[in-house]
Amino acid sequence: MKIKISLLITLLFLFAGASYAQIFISKAKIEYEVTSDVKKTMSNDAWDEQLKDKLPRFKTGYFTLTFADGKSLYQFDRWGEPKLPDFMTRGEDEKKYYYDYNSGQYSIEKNVYGGDINIMDSIPKLKWKVVNENRIIAGFNCRKAVAILFDSVYVFAFYTEEILLPGGPGSFHGLPGTIMGVTIPRLYTSWIATKVMVNDINVSAVKPWAAKKSITMTDFKSLIKERTKDWYSPDDPDENKESQERKARFIWEILL
Repeated sequence: MKIKISLLITLLFLFAGASYAQIFISKAKIEYEVTSDVKKTMSNDAWDEQLKDKLPRFKTGYFTLTFADGKSLYQFDRWGEPKLPDFMTRGEDEKKYYYDYNSGQYSIEKNVYGGDINIMDSIPKLKWKVVNENRIIAGFNCRKAVAILFDSVYVFAFYTEEILLPGGPGSFHGLPGTIMGVTIPRLYTSWIATKVMVNDINVSAVKPWAAKKSITMTDFKSLIKERTKDWYSPDDPDENKESQERKARFIWEILL
């Protein structure tokens, strides 16, 4: 009888240990599939209408989020199929996001107007509202949360508390766990985790890069606003409305 009780206690500890390892992942590499509806972001002018017939509807890219010790690095990995023309993907494979949740600082490198711009600032607080909806993503139980960016852009995210990093793909962060899926309807874009790797993580790669010059996010927003102030001013009211929407999407994508 004593042997049976001892065996039962041992098994309980083993199961508890396995659950603990599953719930509290603090070091891993997550792959995200990023999909955008190309044709919905294009205009209705004659040039774009002709181009639409020659393009696939969706653009797909794969990015990785590597993290350990409260720090993360999100960067491009590869493009999916089918391929798009270079002018429709140029600069996106050069984006890098480094977050240090211990110090509260982040660095982002983007290729804008043909040159690299490095942004360094304090991690902002995103206001999320957690709602009662769940989904399984990459084998993890995730809960839904909603936020509003740029005053009117809804962001729908799914996060898991089974992975400890309070971050996610790109600049999405601020939930009590790792963001595994994001959808922004007004950008016709979604981010979804496809797999989580916990072995052979290159921790030494999770570090900021050397940058000759950095600016704050406030300065970056001012730069983009100045360089786009004269964009799209057609006389036709309907055309102007469409142009303003395209301009807004362009700015939102750059700032994310």
